[in-house]
Amino acid sequence: MTVTYFEGIGRRKESTARVRLQSGSGKVTVNNKAGEEYFNRMGDMELFLSPLAAAGQDRAQYDITVLVNGGGVTGQTFSCQLGLARALVKMNAELVPTMRKGGFLTRDPRVKERKKPGLKRARKAPTYTKR
Repeated sequence: MTVTYFEGIGRRKESTARVRLQSGSGKVTVNNKAGEEYFNRMGDMELFLSPLAAAGQDRAQYDITVLVNGGGVTGQTFSCQLGLARALVKMNAELVPTMRKGGFLTRDPRVKERKKPGLKRARKAPTYTKR
């Protein structure tokens, strides 16, 4: 038996998510945990699944499996969202305008700025002392 799935990779800040979408019963698994258990912050699960809602697809039609690592909670949520949108587009190319309009296919390019020599962080200077 061959399992057919559509995979999308999403990235945000330091996090990377591999999202696999296949027909099923609506089960969401993130890093071998239930989706609601992994994304337990209020609104994160809805953010992650928003490309499905924008496409007019019912969550109960698909099983979603996610492997995500790196970064923090917000970065992981948005990287999963991008991965899901890309998987949906692979499944049905006609969804591209809908996903673009919702802003789900645009990767957020903002990353942490590197630390500069002589400074404490990227821009924070040490405290100036006159004497």
